[in-house]
Amino acid sequence: MTSPQLLTQLGGLQQRMRDLLHEIPAAHANRRFDPRLASVGWYLGRSVYRELYWLREVLTGDTDLTERVRPLFTPGAMDPEAQSARLPPPDHLLNWAAEIQDEHLRRLATPGELPAGDLLRDDRLQWFLLQEGARDYERMLMVLHAGRMQRPDAGYRAESVLTARVPVPDLIAIEQGHYRIGSRHQPWAYDNELPPQAVELAGFRIARRPVSNAEFLAFMEAGGYLEDRFWSEEGRGWRNGSGTAAPLHWRRDQTECWYGIGLQGPVDLQPEAPVAGLSRHEAQAFATWVAELAGDLSGAVLQHEYQWEVAARSGLLEGTGQVWEWCANPFHPYAEFRPFPDGSTSQTDFGGNRFSLRGASLHTQHCLRRASFRNRAAPDDRQGFTGIRLVFPPA
Repeated sequence: MTSPQLLTQLGGLQQRMRDLLHEIPAAHANRRFDPRLASVGWYLGRSVYRELYWLREVLTGDTDLTERVRPLFTPGAMDPEAQSARLPPPDHLLNWAAEIQDEHLRRLATPGELPAGDLLRDDRLQWFLLQEGARDYERMLMVLHAGRMQRPDAGYRAESVLTARVPVPDLIAIEQGHYRIGSRHQPWAYDNELPPQAVELAGFRIARRPVSNAEFLAFMEAGGYLEDRFWSEEGRGWRNGSGTAAPLHWRRDQTECWYGIGLQGPVDLQPEAPVAGLSRHEAQAFATWVAELAGDLSGAVLQHEYQWEVAARSGLLEGTGQVWEWCANPFHPYAEFRPFPDGSTSQTDFGGNRFSLRGASLHTQHCLRRASFRNRAAPDDRQGFTGIRLVFPPA
């Protein structure tokens, strides 16, 4: 039997995902607005399929429903456009999802309905399903954001003019030493957070806050997107191929003032708010530019995820939970990593072109907001509400 608190969280998330699909125009439900993302309807269906697979096929051997929809909701089983095109109308998808998820909640709440075993011990599989659903919910919001950015806003004028501000050092010193990273085997921990590790870190200073809109504008006005010396070879190739010259959601009004596109439409850019919508290439170029400012900003680099976690546990960081923060290191397994519930969640990203992200965005669910949680993305991915925090050598 699953704990009542966890069932409440799972049921609430399932309802929020269905509500999100219900509230958007039917024409947008199964539409892909970005080549990196599926449709809103697909992410809901994928979450339901995941529950079907683990709670029915794996635990009870019932493959009836999973076999019917497996090609639709298995990444790579067919062309992503074809998967979204073959989805049922949103009202049918919502009815299907509600019926299945209500039944899953009943089974999880009823003693003896599901066979006992390692997967259900300490509610670990239930935590996995909740958090994978939370990740899909955030992706659904990314799809809606991508769609909103494609709508014209020619009449919008920024009320407050965003002005550039060169970064100034506001840093937290972390002493050299041995530190713990990872989860202490809590049941909600992902396999990539385990087992807990002891790491030795040299002393460093880390920015108290993420890079702001005003600071990133200073990089732009200093020719940041034009100066090749700020960019890696891979970054230059991406920049030249994409034609990028500003964060993903930034736009100019008729007076050439910058504003942003949010989930609800155009908004003024707040100068102290963390900049978002950046690839890792842009984050790296910004760090290189800051390092050239010299003085206390010399040696600026992207943070390593271990540095972020140690600083986050100190309780001194500010602005965490507003943007996913790019890290310097590739996404990798910890020593003695063991996949759970199988290798499909984390292991497929190890060794690939994926870099770690830490923190959370404004749209991240509470169940994913912890110091040990590890996100990841390809270096040219800008849709994930991603920003920057820098580290510096010790004073």
